[in-house]
Amino acid sequence: MAEQRVTVTITDAVADVRLNRPEKRNALDQAMFAGLITAGERLKSEPGVRAIVLSGEAAGQRAAYVWTEIPVPVIAAVTGNALGGGLQIALGADIRIVAPDARMSVLEIRWGLVPDMTGTQLLPELVGRDVAKELTFSGRVVRGEEAVTLGLATRVDADPRRAALELARSVAGRSPHAIRAAKRLLDLAGRVDLQAGFAAEQREIGALIGRPNQAEAVAAEFEKRPPRFTDPR
Repeated sequence: MAEQRVTVTITDAVADVRLNRPEKRNALDQAMFAGLITAGERLKSEPGVRAIVLSGEAAGQRAAYVWTEIPVPVIAAVTGNALGGGLQIALGADIRIVAPDARMSVLEIRWGLVPDMTGTQLLPELVGRDVAKELTFSGRVVRGEEAVTLGLATRVDADPRRAALELARSVAGRSPHAIRAAKRLLDLAGRVDLQAGFAAEQREIGALIGRPNQAEAVAAEFEKRPPRFTDPR
């Protein structure tokens, strides 16, 4: 059942993860939660995966938080509704590309509840504490352009999945060691003090300079050819 709810297809280093319950508009149930967790846990260490696209066909906390633990970029493509739990899963991605008419809401307050899938922790980092409170207290629905303005989404596109796959393929063409290092550093920003952040930068750059993938990136640029990178083990 879990496998039917969430499918994973890997092509050219990009993992295409799809919520597959179109007859229920991808409404979350226990099988969907289980499928999301299984897919996320698998992709943490899947060899050769350099980027992930998370989208839908038209365990709670773990189903959202697992995507923040993946070492490669996760790009969510949002069409239709991302309400309540659906929004919290999207918040676990690194980047959110949304349709102009996408509807996003911290919906839990309408049912007398609070977000419990890490939404209260991730949302303020994106939109600021005051906007996070306004969205959470009101439960109001925002659409694509406003979501971008607020910081809830990264950008709008008429075809979010196409745009997400295109971006993922671009990311997959870069040095996987550098991409992973960049994600680690950016995820530290605002969570540690500047001294710790600067020290982390020095450690990461020291681990990259002169290594095979960094040398290949330089050679490919000068030779005007696609790079041939080696994936982390």
